[in-house]
Amino acid sequence: MLTIIFITMLALLLLGFPMMIPLLTAALMTLFFIVGSTNVNLLIGQMISGVQPWSLAAVPLFILAADIMTKGHTADRLLDLVQSFVGHLRGGLPITTAASCTLFGAVSGSTQATVVAMGGPMRPKLLEKGYKDSFTLALIINASDIALLIPPSIGMIIYGVVSGASIGHLFIAGIVPGLMILGMISVYCYVASRIMGITPEPRVGWKMRFMAFRKALLPLGFPVVVVGGIYGGFFSPTEAAAIAVLYALLLEIVILRAVKIRDLWSIALSTGLITAVVFILVAAGNGFTWTISAAGIPQALLGPVLQVIGDNPHMVLGLIAVTFFVGCMFVDPIVVILILTPLFAPAVSVAGLDPIHVGIIVTLQAAIGSATPPFGCDIFTAMAVFRRPYFDTIRGTPPFIFILLTATVILILFPQISLWLPSLGAQ
Repeated sequence: MLTIIFITMLALLLLGFPMMIPLLTAALMTLFFIVGSTNVNLLIGQMISGVQPWSLAAVPLFILAADIMTKGHTADRLLDLVQSFVGHLRGGLPITTAASCTLFGAVSGSTQATVVAMGGPMRPKLLEKGYKDSFTLALIINASDIALLIPPSIGMIIYGVVSGASIGHLFIAGIVPGLMILGMISVYCYVASRIMGITPEPRVGWKMRFMAFRKALLPLGFPVVVVGGIYGGFFSPTEAAAIAVLYALLLEIVILRAVKIRDLWSIALSTGLITAVVFILVAAGNGFTWTISAAGIPQALLGPVLQVIGDNPHMVLGLIAVTFFVGCMFVDPIVVILILTPLFAPAVSVAGLDPIHVGIIVTLQAAIGSATPPFGCDIFTAMAVFRRPYFDTIRGTPPFIFILLTATVILILFPQISLWLPSLGAQ
């Protein structure tokens, strides 16, 4: 029966149905034929409970703040600031792209929004400088992954809701790993630029740097307010999301005047559509997880593997990393986090792992999977934005994926990288 359910899900995906249809179809088949119940109200109740946590209110608020800033001047000002300081280095333009993606990730929390906001202005500059399009597209896609680690992160919110881990601590824990990955990508950009023989940009004077910093000062206040407020204990992540929307409105409408009042309708509509998709996936994912758990499927599949690796924390983290990475290559990361996180909860507890550290590993795998063939969502975003065919878009991704997987191994072996900042706040 499990084989039939899997084939049904795969067939529905290949036929182009939205992800919620295969999930709900599999949930109903499991409920009827394995659990042996025809009470659909049980499934509906689980779906409703999946979207009830108050913490999820932060998701549409952060999406709205990101949409407002993407429409305005925030992205351009952050980009100009980074370029003024590192543009003259060997590989300065790609390093600028990676660093700008990191900064915008601290504004948007979305990899796809970062691809659009940073890729649009930087891709023509990189091509004009002489970088190959395959390198340029891969850089934009994979550097945007850092947005899932740098707070605010929608992936971390979903993981925190499912696992019960502190979302505020997850936000803080993602900062150092995100900066570490930025450093690794920057080193690769430097080496690749030397190999390609790309000459640096002219050095910008301190006067221009000061002007760029002054223009970017208010956009830089966004992550300072959000992270500083949470870290200082002034407000919760959900309250921080509401403050982020207010900050974005004041910045882009009142101060910079880049967004008009009449633009808010289209921005709100875009936010509403994205939020609806996210919440439907959350509801369907929670219902699916409940049915397969009730049927004892996870225990049957994971039980033998977990018995072999026992309570070895590195082995458990390695299994979690591989499972989430492979899952996110094929399915939306939100769905993978929703389904797999509860399944690994017993193993995490037995191995004595810190849920915050596990959350960083999970979120990083979701980020890598978003940029990894065959079905990484950022790949298709880049295809739509830059109008490039599939194989052209993914050709340059292997070195970046290797960098991100190396970062995963480092984080597994040295959990202090993730836990250092949260531990400071706990003291």
